[in-house]
Amino acid sequence: MAVTTLDPRTALVVIDLQHGIVGAPTQPYSGPEVVARTVELADAFRGAGLPVVLVRVSFAADGVDAVPGRTEQQRAGGAARPQGWDVVVDELSGHPGDIRVTKRNWGAFHGTDLDVQLRRRGVTQIVLTGVATSIGVESTARAAHEHGYHVTLATDAMADLDAVSHAHSIERIFPRLGETGTSAEILELLAKTHDGSGHRATVG
Repeated sequence: MAVTTLDPRTALVVIDLQHGIVGAPTQPYSGPEVVARTVELADAFRGAGLPVVLVRVSFAADGVDAVPGRTEQQRAGGAARPQGWDVVVDELSGHPGDIRVTKRNWGAFHGTDLDVQLRRRGVTQIVLTGVATSIGVESTARAAHEHGYHVTLATDAMADLDAVSHAHSIERIFPRLGETGTSAEILELLAKTHDGSGHRATVG
């Protein structure tokens, strides 16, 4: 089902589109495809006077701030990473008005000021894009839902390391957390309902 509504104060929240992540072999879309569609959305949101939030994941060089706890799969939080891996891609940079959030968990809410940044701007809904669908994006969508935000997921502006995991999030999880739609559908609704002031335009 296509997205039906964008609240007067809706924010675009972009998850982990940074140099060390977008080059990964993602499915069903490549990192550059996800970035390109996110750039379209970000430009449209800025043009409508709506907030754009660029979330990145980063850790201390020694990994001391990585997520603790035992897991069966080894986590990469403490692994050595190349210089600049946690820098947001150039295509999304260069906009001083964007909100920047650094996280050290899968989701963008825990341990960050994201909720404060959104609420103090009157935001009641978020549109999510990014990598990876079943990790950073889904974790943020779950937390946003629990925080009482309306959640919209741009299904072709996100990707995962595993196609099955991506499909499971899109088909099974996201419809229970919010509404799903393509970036084109979200852009069309944004153009119809929002003017450049960040308020809903009169339709009809």
